[in-house]
Amino acid sequence: QVQLVESGGRLVQAGGSLRLSCAASGRTFSSYAMGWFRQAPGKEREFVAAINWSGSMTRYADSVKGRFTISRDNGKNTVYLQMNSLLPEDTAVYYCAGARAMGVMTSLNQYDYWGQGTQVTVSS
Repeated sequence: QVQLVESGGRLVQAGGSLRLSCAASGRTFSSYAMGWFRQAPGKEREFVAAINWSGSMTRYADSVKGRFTISRDNGKNTVYLQMNSLLPEDTAVYYCAGARAMGVMTSLNQYDYWGQGTQVTVSS
């Protein structure tokens, strides 16, 4: 069992930056693929970024490519999402997710564990 706790969400102006963190419990974190998803009001949860177990492979949604960076520190059981050049349309609850897999996972149904989410609000 893995528990995920996100942090770092807050109100920020457009053009600003934020770094989200996701702390994972358990000794098997390094064997999990990790991802970030987001859900805006009235919309479905959508893929943002994913990283494989070692951090050697990443994948991004087109809407965030070049602005967001996913990374992980297996020694700290933590995955990060660095968000730069934020836009009002990035406003959403951001969720961290873990999958019992080694590769890069981009679909919601590939993930086994979810955090409670952290709110990111970007003002124009």
